[in-house]
Amino acid sequence: MPIKTISSWRSLLWLVVLFWPGCKPGDGTPEQEPLVSVGSEVLTKEELRAAVPEQLSPQDSMAIAEDYISRWIRNQLMLRQAEMNLSPQEKDVEKLLDEYRTSLLVHLYQQKMLEQKHSPLVTSREIEEYYAQMKDNFNLQESIIQGVFIKVRKDAPEQSFLQRWYRSAASEDLIHLEAYCFQHARTYEQFIETWVPFRRINSMLPQPMTNELQFLRWTKHYETSDEDYNYYLAIHDFQLPGSAAPVAFVEERIRAILLNKKRIEFIETLGKDLYEEGLRERIVNFY
Repeated sequence: MPIKTISSWRSLLWLVVLFWPGCKPGDGTPEQEPLVSVGSEVLTKEELRAAVPEQLSPQDSMAIAEDYISRWIRNQLMLRQAEMNLSPQEKDVEKLLDEYRTSLLVHLYQQKMLEQKHSPLVTSREIEEYYAQMKDNFNLQESIIQGVFIKVRKDAPEQSFLQRWYRSAASEDLIHLEAYCFQHARTYEQFIETWVPFRRINSMLPQPMTNELQFLRWTKHYETSDEDYNYYLAIHDFQLPGSAAPVAFVEERIRAILLNKKRIEFIETLGKDLYEEGLRERIVNFY
């Protein structure tokens, strides 16, 4: 059989892709017809079709098919070289496969038991106790603030009320502020009871502050503008880099640490229980 050129091979592949919708196994189409071979290894139409997602346009199917065939050829050529150049000892991978199968099955079983029997619950008390013990590990790397940030068009109405409300911590004023901002503000961030990195708020100002430390130490309320918008920032509290992070700021990080710790403890207990059961039921025998 003559060797096909790249262009004629792609033409053939394009025809294969075009007629995929009508080429289903069992309708008499020769699905096992080879498309390309490397040595004795053959890639068939059926294998290629199984590797390409359905419901794609012919152009997308063609692109994915070409990529799959290219990767298949490179892998087969690499495998061919490995078979020729590695010693029999180097090609003996049965032990590696057994170890991989063992570790994979054990991992799958552990994950199944975690889903069925492990409770991913971390209480507030556990978080506070861990924070108290490891407080030195949670020093801030950046400034954080609590407060309010608003960006509103210059022509928005009644901004004299807005200037009063955003400076206040009274619940009634905050209700008025939220109603106003819901209707008029382009950006409204209320983080009075949570901590956010100052850099995030600073980046939204028309001219970000270059001296963060000085700005935070001496500023409670800040107003500025650009051509189209007025900006209002109220800083109710702040923490500087190097100080201990408030527990609320690192709560989710601590929760993730404790969850991982509990998963490890659960898996260790699972292994210990299985070991003791194996001895008790004489599944494990020492000789």
